[in-house]
Amino acid sequence: MVKVSPGLTISSSDLTSLTYITYIGCGMSMFFLGVALFMHFLLRRAKANYATLILMNLFIAMFLLNLFFLSNEGVANLGNPIGCKILAAAMHYSMLSTFTWFAVEAFHLCFHLIKSSHITIKHYILKVCIAGWALPCVVMIILFCLGKYGSLTINSGDTSVNMCWITDSTVHYVVNISYYAIVFLFTFTVFIVIMTRLTHAWRVDTGASKRGTGGPKNIYSILGLCCLLGITWGFAFFSHGPLRIPSFYIFTILNSFQGRCYRPVAPEPIIH
Repeated sequence: MVKVSPGLTISSSDLTSLTYITYIGCGMSMFFLGVALFMHFLLRRAKANYATLILMNLFIAMFLLNLFFLSNEGVANLGNPIGCKILAAAMHYSMLSTFTWFAVEAFHLCFHLIKSSHITIKHYILKVCIAGWALPCVVMIILFCLGKYGSLTINSGDTSVNMCWITDSTVHYVVNISYYAIVFLFTFTVFIVIMTRLTHAWRVDTGASKRGTGGPKNIYSILGLCCLLGITWGFAFFSHGPLRIPSFYIFTILNSFQGRCYRPVAPEPIIH
């Protein structure tokens, strides 16, 4: 999916292409996220570990984000200001929650790295759930009370598309871009640390390389880790100047299909 700034103008062909990619990708993501949530809550909830519980919360946030995004244009076209504000607030909340759960995933991986020091956190899951769900809710409530949500228009030359989102571009950049920049710095740092450990482990595991099975598995691990930590959202930083349109396509393709990258059941982090 692609998040836009108020007043953004792109070509009609690009808007149409991005819309189709978004709808197909988000629909597929919702399906696979729904399958994973179904398997968890009905089949394996009693056996869930911390890693699985955290990942399921991320799945819920991403599922809600896809759901609100797919229904956004339809609600915007109804011409109901109150409904549009509510949907914009709900979508923004689910997006901030998704960002926060990316950071929680990174924190949990760091915690897993240092588990040999026998550090324990009381009510661990409760505390990360408060961070993942309550803090974004506070931001959303403040912006809703300030009247920052509403309907905006994406221009594409001869046509335009309405959507429910943040109407103030300054608020959009300060709240969304700045917040994700902080999350990205943290998750990307964790990504580099983990990749360093995994690269070392892959070099030691010469048996897999001799059998020729190490390459695909390693690529899958890298892609899975990128999705787990939301690294692909970083392409939003390139949506300026000559890289704007290419970054829109890369960002939309990677993040619309993001829910497709996860396995139905999450294992413990693959760190040795």
